[in-house]
Amino acid sequence: MDSFELNKILGAILGTCLVLMVTSFAAQAIFAPAMPAKPGFEIAVKEAAGGEKQAEAKKAVPIETLLQTASAEKGKSAAKKCGACHTFEKGGPNRVGPNLYGVVNEPRGEGRGFNFSAAMKAKGGTWTFDELNKFLENPKGYIPGTAMGFAGIKKDSERADVIAYLNSLSEHPAPLPTASK
Repeated sequence: MDSFELNKILGAILGTCLVLMVTSFAAQAIFAPAMPAKPGFEIAVKEAAGGEKQAEAKKAVPIETLLQTASAEKGKSAAKKCGACHTFEKGGPNRVGPNLYGVVNEPRGEGRGFNFSAAMKAKGGTWTFDELNKFLENPKGYIPGTAMGFAGIKKDSERADVIAYLNSLSEHPAPLPTASK
């Protein structure tokens, strides 16, 4: 290959780059995007400062009171969202999460043939009604570092229904606590 052919190839590449660059500048000048002065829609975000006291008052309902009107049948249907990661039948296999049969009043973070996260093991204790209530409301908030990726059940009555259902999944269900007045 002589130098004349090499010059033709390099000239073609340079010419192509020059045409693309000029076309790009012209397109930006003709079709310049105009940003709106006001966004098309606003994303509503809860105010934390004023609403904290109301949230505290709302959370004041103890699980004992909620369990008095809880329905295990409603809890069974509400727990279907948990079925993606957990099983509920006696002797059922572990999935992403452990089998939940007989979980009420059982030790937390041990047994069940499941490899629990270090945070769950470190928390220790047992799964009482109150502990389940706090965990199911906000798993990552209650046990930071838990592997459970579920956002939680925010509605108090739905959480109580799920806890009543979990309690019914046992050969010897724990008696529901009575509401203290």
